[in-house]
Amino acid sequence: MGLMGMSMAGKVKPPAARHLSPRAGKGRRPSAARTSSDACHPLPASGEREEWALTAGAEKALYRLMAWLSPAYPVGAFSYSSGIEWAVEAGDITDAGTLKRWLSVMMADGGGYCDAILFVHAHRAAAAGDETALLDVAELAAAFAPTKERHLETTAQGNAFVEATRAAWPCAALDRLKAIWDGPVAYPVAVAVAAAGHGIALAPALSAYLQAVAANWVSAGVRLVPLGQTDGQRVLAALEEVIAATAQRALAASLDDLGSAAIRADLASARHETQYTRLFRS
Repeated sequence: MGLMGMSMAGKVKPPAARHLSPRAGKGRRPSAARTSSDACHPLPASGEREEWALTAGAEKALYRLMAWLSPAYPVGAFSYSSGIEWAVEAGDITDAGTLKRWLSVMMADGGGYCDAILFVHAHRAAAAGDETALLDVAELAAAFAPTKERHLETTAQGNAFVEATRAAWPCAALDRLKAIWDGPVAYPVAVAVAAAGHGIALAPALSAYLQAVAANWVSAGVRLVPLGQTDGQRVLAALEEVIAATAQRALAASLDDLGSAAIRADLASARHETQYTRLFRS
């Protein structure tokens, strides 16, 4: 399914094939100009290669998701570590391997999974125009954070996301959210409502959101352990299947399935509140 709930469509007309003049090609072996890519993907007889492009709607959706979930979007994500700072201090995370295992649990069984469920139900409520369901999800998300700092992390980013997006990419769904709920907006709810309001399909929006959350966790780990940038990308790559599986579980989950089994990660967030030396707000 495409980003706007549509399939990939529309062939891009390839440029006209380029031909060497007889003089330029004199004395050259026919295979000399072929690349390894040509060997793997032979050119059609016409000398042209077919390419595919996103539909116009899907291109807009992709652009918006990339903008909203970019580290440059003004939500202050860089200042939160979700307790990773304490885990490094305590010796739970010492290298790329331990960071990957810690984040896998956070994503599959902790805050990542809970955020995914809240995202799914907020998106569906906003897309359906169900204000009662949307209010229920917004209230639950704001109350469900396990610690004071996790509450700050999700609501500060959520509120900032709503304000920035209403200013740059306004939509009725965000206006409706603010009209029915005057409390703090959790980050997954904010992004989900914006995505639904702009007609972006649930599945790709959820996957993009979880990838952005994981990337921010990895960035915190890279700075805290510290790790090299390449090791950080290896960890993020290793989380790909965990993120995909988490998204699939969340799509089939009810709000009754909310709950964390990442006890050590939740404890890390609580302990971080009194950590003496801190770089991060959570």
